[in-house]
Amino acid sequence: MKNYSKLGLFKSSGRLYYEKPNKFRTQFQRDRDRIIHSASFRRLKHKTQVFVNTEGDHYRTRITHSIEVAQLARTISRYFKLNDDLAETLSLSHDLGHTPFGHTGEEALNECMNDHGGFDHNLQTLRIVMFIENKYLKFKGLNLTLETLDGLLKHNGPFYEKKKLQTIIGIKNLKNKLKLDKNASLEAQIASISDDIAYNNHDIQDGIKAKLFTLRELTEIDFFKEIYNSYKRNIKNNNKEIIVYQIIRDSINLMVQDVIKKTIYNIKVENINNISNIYSRKKKIVEFSTKFKFIENQIKLFLKDKMYNNKNVLNKNNNGKNIIKKIFKIIKNNPRKFIKKSNLNENKFRAISDYISGMTDRFAINLYNTNK
Repeated sequence: MKNYSKLGLFKSSGRLYYEKPNKFRTQFQRDRDRIIHSASFRRLKHKTQVFVNTEGDHYRTRITHSIEVAQLARTISRYFKLNDDLAETLSLSHDLGHTPFGHTGEEALNECMNDHGGFDHNLQTLRIVMFIENKYLKFKGLNLTLETLDGLLKHNGPFYEKKKLQTIIGIKNLKNKLKLDKNASLEAQIASISDDIAYNNHDIQDGIKAKLFTLRELTEIDFFKEIYNSYKRNIKNNNKEIIVYQIIRDSINLMVQDVIKKTIYNIKVENINNISNIYSRKKKIVEFSTKFKFIENQIKLFLKDKMYNNKNVLNKNNNGKNIIKKIFKIIKNNPRKFIKKSNLNENKFRAISDYISGMTDRFAINLYNTNK
C-alpha cells in the first residue's frame, strides 16, 4: 500500500496564543483532551440528535453521535496513516455549537437573531472553543491549534462567508493565521464524511427502534435490500433486532470502504503528493463514489419522508422551536437575571444567543416551564 502519511498534519504551526510544548502529549492530543474535558462537550449528553432528549434513554444524543463519528474518522485516518488524533478532535467537537432541540432549535434561534447577525451552529462551535470555554488565566477559550480551528471552520471546504464570520467571530480574532479560501485538510474532510456516514446509518437504526418505519420499508432501498437478502435465510421472529444491527454494521462498512477507494483514486488522478496540493484543490478529495452518492441521497430522502417529517417528530421539534423563541423573549426582557453583566457589555444579543445555544434540552424545557 502506498504511504499517504506525508499528506497528514502531524506538526502544528502553533496556536493563537503561544504555549510551551508538552513533554508527554502532542499538540493534537492536547486539543482532543481539552474538548473532552470541556463543559460544552459534556452537555452534548443532553442535546437532541433527532429525538428530544426526554423521549428515552436508548436514542442517540449529540454526544453518542460525536463519539461514533470519531470512531469512524479514526478508522479511515489510520488506514491512510494520517493524524488520527486531529481527525478525532474534529469529530468530537464538530457539534459543540448545536442548540437544544436539534436543527429546529437552530432555525428558531437563527430567526430570533435575524436582526442581530444570525446564528450558525458551525461558527458557534468556533465561538465556544475560542471565547466561551474559559479555563485558562492567560487567554480566553481553549486555545486550540490552528489546524483544529481551520478544520472546524472549513470541514465543508473553503469558507467564503466572510461577512458572517466577521459578525459572529470577528476576523481579526483569527490573527490572519487561517487561509479561508484554501481547502480543508484530509483529516477535516474525513471527519466531515464520517459525520454523514454516522448520522445516516444511526438515524435509520433509531427510526426502526422508534417504530417510525419497518425493516421491510427500509429494504425498498436497493442498497439495504441487497444486504438484507444476504441474511434472509438466518432471519427468525426472535432475532430481527440483531438483523438490524447487522444490516447497519454492513452498511457502515461498505460506505467506509467506498470512501477509502474513492479517496485513493482522487489522490492518484489529481496527482496529490503533498499538503499544498490538498489545500489548492477546490473540490473535496475525501468523498463517496458516484454510486454511493446516489445511495446516500436515497437514504436522506427516505429519512426525510419517514422520520424527519413524521407527524410526532415534527410536533416534538416544533414544540422545541416554540420553547427557544419563548425563552429568547424572556431573557431579552431581563438579561441580567440570566447572564453575567460582563458578557452582556460586549454584545447583548450575541450573549443571549451564546447562553441559549449552550443549554441542554432539559434545561431549556425547565426554564420555559418556570417562566410561563
